This record gives sequence, structure tokens and C-alpha cells, in this order.
Amino acid sequence: MWKFLLPAVMFAAIIVLFVVGLNPQRDIHALPSPLIGKSAPQFTLTDVLDPSRQVSNAPLHGQVYVFNVWATWCAGCRQEHEALLAIAKQNLVPIVGLDWNDDRDKAERWLTQLGNPYNQVAFDNEGRVAIDWGVYGAPETFLVDAHGQVIFKHIAPLTMQIWQQEFVPRIAIARRGGA
Repeated sequence: MWKFLLPAVMFAAIIVLFVVGLNPQRDIHALPSPLIGKSAPQFTLTDVLDPSRQVSNAPLHGQVYVFNVWATWCAGCRQEHEALLAIAKQNLVPIVGLDWNDDRDKAERWLTQLGNPYNQVAFDNEGRVAIDWGVYGAPETFLVDAHGQVIFKHIAPLTMQIWQQEFVPRIAIARRGGA
């Protein structure tokens, strides 16, 4: 009996996975982050542009800020770069960049040639800070409130539309003390 029941149960489980996975209303970029509602991991790394300078998110406590994970090897990061430059010009919140598993020289050339949207850019060549933040891949962008809690995570290239729809309202709420 088990010989026939087990394959039927496995087949039913596979059908359920397909139905859930192929749901057209599911947001493919919505991967849950265990950090939402929790304290942003603290870090201190060297600066991409000046290795003698330290970059840390500790001084940002008390401010709402954006934490953007990127790399020169990341095609999506190049796609979002113009949007990041435009967002930086709005001067709404500080943008902290995390250059992840990259080559420092390439990252420095990238920022020099394409423009630097970041208030500070940390160099995470070993990827440990990215692991602490639960990064799946680049680009990923986090929003951190003034209490140091992660309140939003976006996976995929950031666009002006996503910025206006997802980040700006959350920034306004976070500044009013909400989450």
C-alpha cells in the first residue's frame, strides 16, 4: 500500500509547490527578511575610496537612512545607478553603500566614472557584513529608521518609481516616529 501512496503524496506536494510558485499575484521580489523590525547590524569597514578611513553605520543612529548593497560585477547595480544618483540629489536621507565581494580598484573606477550617490561607501571584500544583513544577492536596498531598526528591504534594481512608491512614504512615517 505504501508503495502506491508515497508517490501520490509526493506528486500532490509538487503540485502544491507549483501552484504557490506560479501564482501571478505573488511579488517575485518579496523575499522576507528576518531583519524587518529588528536592529540593523552594526559594522565598521574601510572606505572604498580611502582605505585609511573607516565607514560605520553607528553614527547614523538617530537618522533614517538607506543601506544599498552593490558591486561592479552586478548588472542590476548598473541598472539602478542612475536612480541612486537622482535619489542622492534629493538629499532626503543619507545613502550608505556596501560594495560587496568586489575589487576595490574596480569599485573606485565605477564611482569615479559613473558618479558617487553614497554619503559613505564601505568595502566588504569578504562578504561578512552582507551575511549579517541577510543579503541574498546584489542589488539589495534596506531602509533603516532613526531607532536603528530595519523597516523595509527591496531586492532588485531600485527605480524612481519604486523609490517614490515604497521608500518615500516609509521615510515620512519613520520621521514621524512610526514604523
